[in-house]
This record gives sequence, C-alpha cells and structure tokens, in this order.
Amino acid sequence: MTNKTKALLYNLICFATIFILVRFLLVLYSNLSGLWLPITAFIIGTILAPKFQAVKTQNGEKIFMKWIFIKGIKQL
Repeated sequence: MTNKTKALLYNLICFATIFILVRFLLVLYSNLSGLWLPITAFIIGTILAPKFQAVKTQNGEKIFMKWIFIKGIKQL
C-alpha cells in the first residue's frame, strides 16, 4: 500500500469517526432535524478532522499530519 493510499484512508477514517460522533451528539443535544443534521455534522467534521498528506522528500515519500489541536505539522 502506498503512502498516498494510507493518507487517503487516514483522512477517511478520521473524518468518518468525527462525523458519526458529532451527528450522534447533535441528535441528542440539539433540535436539528432533516437535512440540517448531516450538513452541520459534515461542516463540523471537516473543520475538526486532521488532514493527512503524502509528500515526496529526499528520504522518500512520507506522511504528514496537520490538525487544529496540534501546533505545526507532524510527521508520521
């Protein structure tokens, strides 16, 4: 599996986890219904999910992560 595929899977898994958690919490604690519920969960999930990217460096291809809760960029 290439690093680009790993980065894509990490993005998907992190976003899906946060999306499902936020949607569940919105159902419990808000009065949103209909289409507003998944749209709100999508926006919050997009903002809160970490972003992964595969970058070619001199030492080969590496995966980097950027997240609003961590200062700077972290190499995995």
